[in-house]
Amino acid sequence: MTNGLGIFIIISLIVLWNLDLISTLLNLKALDPKLPKEFKGIFTEEKYAQSQAYTRVTSKFDIFQSTFNLLLTLTFWLAGGFGWLDTLVRGFGFNLIFTGLCFMGILFLGQTLIGIPFQIYSTFVIEEKFGFNKTTAKTFIIDQFKGLILMAIIGAPILALILWIFQSIENAWIWAWLAFTIIQLLLTYLAPTYLLPLFNKFEPMEDGELKDEINAVAKKCEFPLTEIHIMDGSKRSTKSNAFFTGFGKNKKIALFDTLIEKHTVKGLVGVLAHEIGHFKCKHIIQRMVVGIVQGAVLFYLIGVVTDPANPVAQSLFEAFYVEKVSVYAGLIFFFILFSPVNRILSLLSNITSRKHEFEADAYAANAQGTPDHLIDSLKQLSADNLVNLTPHPLPVFLDYSHPPMLKRIEALRKLKI
Repeated sequence: MTNGLGIFIIISLIVLWNLDLISTLLNLKALDPKLPKEFKGIFTEEKYAQSQAYTRVTSKFDIFQSTFNLLLTLTFWLAGGFGWLDTLVRGFGFNLIFTGLCFMGILFLGQTLIGIPFQIYSTFVIEEKFGFNKTTAKTFIIDQFKGLILMAIIGAPILALILWIFQSIENAWIWAWLAFTIIQLLLTYLAPTYLLPLFNKFEPMEDGELKDEINAVAKKCEFPLTEIHIMDGSKRSTKSNAFFTGFGKNKKIALFDTLIEKHTVKGLVGVLAHEIGHFKCKHIIQRMVVGIVQGAVLFYLIGVVTDPANPVAQSLFEAFYVEKVSVYAGLIFFFILFSPVNRILSLLSNITSRKHEFEADAYAANAQGTPDHLIDSLKQLSADNLVNLTPHPLPVFLDYSHPPMLKRIEALRKLKI
């Protein structure tokens, strides 16, 4: 490898891998065998030891998987794999759009097949060992096929459209960005109704105390709630969660059945009030706007690295041992090149996200008139999901979109309500 841009990318990938490795090792070193006082009565000594064991096992697995992926990527790249694949698909004699779909489809399928053994081990060995897994082999296989079918039905036409725009229209990056943004918003609107039910069942919540309390807090917060559903999360895992979907005046709540089983009514309302807090504090709109702006920058840069007349594009393709500049290969190479920048952007995104979580917690506490209900739920969620209670500051800074549970509880206790 003598190409300067290629050397830069390889060094960046190795530096990022080392950073993740150091972060993970520091996180393991920070595990404290002494249970924090705040969680006494929620975690037994056995449960706390189990949570630390879970952190150790998943962390070591992540190190192995990231190392394998890095070595595989570098081996395929430096052995001329991208150039070989480009020559292969061009030999099919298709037009550039179908050639591009074949190139990207083969890479995607290869990555998926290589990733399946890791998914199997994570699901049926690690998650099973710690009592989380409820996925059957049949469900796992069906999920894989559904994912591939959806990628073919939805992903392939989107990619074809992007390729066509870049090959056919002037100032293509603008039109590609606009098209992608519209499709993204449309999928966000359609997913709860048409895509999510392909993987899970959503049943309307029955009348009762919980439904009445949820509707009451939604009314108090002037939140336009239209539907409340129970999702069969227990079909795949004992872990619990809840989320909102919908645009405008049609907001829907989905609660995992596992969440309802383990929390009090007031605690569940606290969790939902937190989610309402994101809506009332404009967090969702802010994230959407930031994502759209970032998308514009990304598509502009994609235009640069896929322009045959641009020296950067020429250098990039030389680095990957591909003779002819193309949009389809440029998309793959760009996201490999962009990974260091993306890591910086993710840092900023995580900082903002953690700030938003504190704000949503404060909103929920004020909506209920006390932080106690949300605190109880956060503690229970920590125990149910075997959360690491003593993470090192570096992985928190690098990767956490939510503040550590102990920090959230401390912030809630300091509120003056």
